[in-house]
Amino acid sequence: MEQKMLDRATYKKIKGMTREEMQNFLTNYYNNVMEDAEAPTLDLGELREEIGSIKGVGEKRLDEIMAVIEKHLGIQ
Repeated sequence: MEQKMLDRATYKKIKGMTREEMQNFLTNYYNNVMEDAEAPTLDLGELREEIGSIKGVGEKRLDEIMAVIEKHLGIQ
C-alpha cells in the first residue's frame, strides 16, 4: 500500500496559502528534513561484531548487550 505523505488537513491548508506562507512552509519542511538526514546512523550488525570481538564477551553476554542497546533505540 502506498504511504500518504500529505494528509487532507495539510493539503487544505496548503491550498489556502499565499506565496509567502508557502515559501515559509517549504523552507521549514526542508530544514526539518535536513536535520533528520544529518542524524548519525548506527549499523547494529557492525556494532554487534565489534562488541563480540572484545575479549571476554561471549555470545550470551553479547545478546544481553545488544538487547539493552536495541531497547534504548526503541527497536524492541
